[in-house]
Amino acid sequence: MRLDRRWIAERIPHDGSMCLLDEVLDWNAQHIRCRTGSHRLADNPLRSHGRLAAVCAIEYAAQAIAVHGALMEPPPAGAPRSGYLASVRGVSLRVPRLDDIEGDLICEATRVAGNRGIVLYDFSVAAATSPGPALATGRATIVLDTNSLDLA
Repeated sequence: MRLDRRWIAERIPHDGSMCLLDEVLDWNAQHIRCRTGSHRLADNPLRSHGRLAAVCAIEYAAQAIAVHGALMEPPPAGAPRSGYLASVRGVSLRVPRLDDIEGDLICEATRVAGNRGIVLYDFSVAAATSPGPALATGRATIVLDTNSLDLA
């Protein structure tokens, strides 16, 4: 079954042009790999001053993580499950911007640890047509259920 942009948009809390991913290429219980060409679009909502900064790769990765969560624990009908990007660590950006990458981007995320309230993922965003190191890598912590946190 092909999981395309429409399928993705129905299951994550990003709609319209803010849904950045075009397709889920493959996944399993720990890992997901997605493809997108939205970084080249002139109307990409993350562009600033006509450019898409490399730091925006974090949002691409976060959306891949959200899709992985929807695949592993499908949200109730009509209500995508929300999560909050709590932190990113060890981020490495190997390019200054994404909009000048000619080919598609491949966004990958691997679940490292977690429970129903918090998950930790390693991520990478790479150029599909370019072998070599990823354009961006890092680790993201996602809070899924703020009610489960003991903040006292």
